[in-house]
Amino acid sequence: MTGHATASRRATAARYDDPRITAVGLLMETVGGLNARLAAQYAEHDLSAVEFEVLLRLARSPEQQLRMTDLATQTMLTTSGITRVIDRLERDGLVARSACPTDRRGSNATITGAGIERLNAVLPGHLDLLEKWFTGQLDKDQLAGLLDGLRIIRDAVRPGATAGADSA
Repeated sequence: MTGHATASRRATAARYDDPRITAVGLLMETVGGLNARLAAQYAEHDLSAVEFEVLLRLARSPEQQLRMTDLATQTMLTTSGITRVIDRLERDGLVARSACPTDRRGSNATITGAGIERLNAVLPGHLDLLEKWFTGQLDKDQLAGLLDGLRIIRDAVRPGATAGADSA
């Protein structure tokens, strides 16, 4: 191999070592690893990851309900995707659907008492796993910095991520 070819290969390789690529790669690997660690625990409670997320978002929302369109935006699902998830949760008695008082065409999803019970059954194990595999890996300052940074990035790439969360 000539000196020119070697230098060209090093320049190309250096381009792939860009810390921006590394940061995104580490984030994706972390999310994938956490999802794998959490999936079995959700399944023990007969929930998928998205069903757990929907129940948690509803429980944390004003009046424990959200407009379906806001819920779709928050979960990054299409409107038909969130409808299918809500259909399953409603069939299991974990969520109820009602007409939206401010939009005739819209509907709200509300977590039911049974949904709260299911969420309460999942949470202890969920929090233990989060502590073991996520928050417990960081000290208080590292965690605070990570949360601040993630909120900044989330708000830039998903401006609707908290849609409906501030409404009373």
